[in-house]
Amino acid sequence: MNDRSLFDLSGKTALVTGGSRGLGLQIAEALGAYGARLMISARKADELEQAATHLRGRGISVDVFAADVSRETDVTALADAALAQMSHVDILINNAGASWGAPAESHPLEAWDKVFNLNVRGLFLLSQRIARDSMIPRRYGRVINVASVAGLRGNPPGTMQTIAYNASKGAVVNLTRALAGEWGVHGITVNALAPGFFPSRMSEKLILALGEEALIAQSPLRRLGDDEDLKGAALLFASDAGKHITGQILAIDGGQSAV
Repeated sequence: MNDRSLFDLSGKTALVTGGSRGLGLQIAEALGAYGARLMISARKADELEQAATHLRGRGISVDVFAADVSRETDVTALADAALAQMSHVDILINNAGASWGAPAESHPLEAWDKVFNLNVRGLFLLSQRIARDSMIPRRYGRVINVASVAGLRGNPPGTMQTIAYNASKGAVVNLTRALAGEWGVHGITVNALAPGFFPSRMSEKLILALGEEALIAQSPLRRLGDDEDLKGAALLFASDAGKHITGQILAIDGGQSAV
């Protein structure tokens, strides 16, 4: 095997949740560019079709399926569709997520449940189904969870008030480690990406409130994440280049979590 072929995903299939825009679309671009056949999922069918048109314009084979991963019935339908259309799933990217801003002492319970149902419960249910019905029988799989640096620490005073988001991403961090421990015997690796601040529709209000220049000043690399910065790490975890890596959390934040 030569060095370039370590990252080749030709013949592999990948399911990407939250794949219609932002970080999910960025990861889908990377996997598709290296040969994977894709299914992308998100709640809004029109955004999925736009993303699919974009990916097909790059020569990437992609199917779409609209689903709200916070709902168990939608998880079941999504898994059924992925297995029916692609026959199996080699790579699962759990990217769909939500946040909610409110002080901890007055954080609405319904908002807490909304965040956890999508960020943790839905992620687990989809991983469980894909592992059980595709990866474990074939003794091969790559599960990549999109966590966050918010799951590695608290929020400095006077900044974010995202207690449910932080807690849910902390749960994703340890869920990643626990699944890696259980599923390694089946040839499945489970790792997580922990992005820092990337401009996106979900983060734009927060970046505006905290100040982009202030956030850049806190980063050793003096920049925010861009449209390419998750691609290399995702390819590492998804490909043979990362076949001996599991249970790991990789912060992609310009070094902000290290200082």
